[in-house]
Amino acid sequence: MATPPRFDLQSHSTHSDGALPPAEVVERAAAAGVELLALSDHDSIAGVDEAIKASEQLPIRILPAVEITAIDSQHEDIHLLGYALNHHDPLLSERLSEARAERQQRGSRMADLLEADGWAVDRSLLHKVAESGSTVGRPHVAAAVSSVESNSGRLAELGLTDDGKLIGSLLVPGGTGYVPREHPTVEEAIGWVHDADGLAVYAHPFFPPERYDEELIETVLRRYVAAGLDGVECFYTTHSESQTRFLYGLADELGLLTTGSADFHGPEHPNFREFRAFATYDLEPKLGRLGRA
Repeated sequence: MATPPRFDLQSHSTHSDGALPPAEVVERAAAAGVELLALSDHDSIAGVDEAIKASEQLPIRILPAVEITAIDSQHEDIHLLGYALNHHDPLLSERLSEARAERQQRGSRMADLLEADGWAVDRSLLHKVAESGSTVGRPHVAAAVSSVESNSGRLAELGLTDDGKLIGSLLVPGGTGYVPREHPTVEEAIGWVHDADGLAVYAHPFFPPERYDEELIETVLRRYVAAGLDGVECFYTTHSESQTRFLYGLADELGLLTTGSADFHGPEHPNFREFRAFATYDLEPKLGRLGRA
């Protein structure tokens, strides 16, 4: 069996939807044998300095990063990773702050819709996330529903036995609690990363798997390259071998970097709880300057 890669270029802390503070994320990554880690919280760079500080006494290097949730004219929730950027750039901080504010407003509107549909929502959870400076996302809205005891019977009846299923039923297009994002566009997000001297990488193109096929991915990837995209997260914990090889070949044709991650969110997460849990299938990752100290 091939040795798992020593890099893991996407992880999340309590500054977005992760379960652990940045220092603990770094410590767990190092213990798992990660040598190059990106802390890539959603629309937030607040944990990067803490991660770097935690790495100083460990055999691990931190790549400053962020995961920006973007939209385009055809698809929502396109995730764009910004790597090796200046995380002290004031313009980037301002832009991300605006994005978080928009997500907070979106979370409140989702709560309104869910309450109108008869669900009880613990808004104190959403307020706590917002007040901490973290990014309010659909996982937080889902938790604000699933944590309320009076919802348990209805959740069980609908088969919404975990927050992932709740999100997939109620908080996606067509769901009773869904509210679309308004900005930034993919093109804008690529510009934000470049303005902060970073590299822009399209995150996990085939996740969630039911939404995308090869023809669609090729179409959008070529469009994003025309807008300045630098790379694609080719190696990902849910990508199949055929998906990985498809992305790798397309990236090679387009001259893109090929990164990878297990997308760590916490030790108890149902899907993303282990570092280095992704395969390269004997393909050589192309990290460019991201892999150099």
